[in-house]
Amino acid sequence: MRIAVVDDERPARSELRHQLLEILPEADIEEGESGEQALEMAGEGRYDLFFLDINLGDIKGTALVNALKNMQPDMKIVFVTAYSEYAVKAFELGVEDYIMKPYDKRRLQKMLKKCGFEKERLQKKEEQNTAREVIRRIAINTDGKTVFEEIRNIAYIETCNRGCMIHTMKGEYYEAKTIGEYEKRLADTGFFRSQKSYLINLEKVKELFLWGNNSFAIKMEGYEKNILPVGREKIKVLRQLLGG
Repeated sequence: MRIAVVDDERPARSELRHQLLEILPEADIEEGESGEQALEMAGEGRYDLFFLDINLGDIKGTALVNALKNMQPDMKIVFVTAYSEYAVKAFELGVEDYIMKPYDKRRLQKMLKKCGFEKERLQKKEEQNTAREVIRRIAINTDGKTVFEEIRNIAYIETCNRGCMIHTMKGEYYEAKTIGEYEKRLADTGFFRSQKSYLINLEKVKELFLWGNNSFAIKMEGYEKNILPVGREKIKVLRQLLGG
């Protein structure tokens, strides 16, 4: 599940992110701080849920709704604000819900249920084991041939030129597909988007460590010499998934 949080106040973004991850630990959450960024994010990636602050510094959130809906008609939009007087305007614009600051976890759960995401989360959890049993290998089109590789043998996938390099226990393959396509193909099979350019097999993580300026990185089984950076916004979820 992909979620966008656009708010010009960083503490408010962090608090919303924190509470959402407690409810939906598997969620992929991206942040923005302006109306301009909101439009860029909606134009570059697909989102299931879009939290939009009404009082952004450059553009009113209420002025962005129609543009966001045109760009992604299936996306659920939820206004966030500290001012209750915008409630009527919010519902006139047809947004899914209206959340007041400071955030309340029970209110967020109610909103997710209203939008249908709580039911979706439970269904995914029930289907997860079945999916892992059914999807055991994938077809990789590389060098004029098709290689059928077992998913458990893939250590990680990284973006390379206009495609991806698939690093396996047996070797490496290049395929002209985006990392986003691989993320969808390997959904619910134990893979995690640890950074914009990396999709990792959680079972192959050998080491998680501090690296650089207060950032983290990982090393993968079979590729211990390669250092894979971890996005700062991903580290908490990654720790949870690894049981650390």
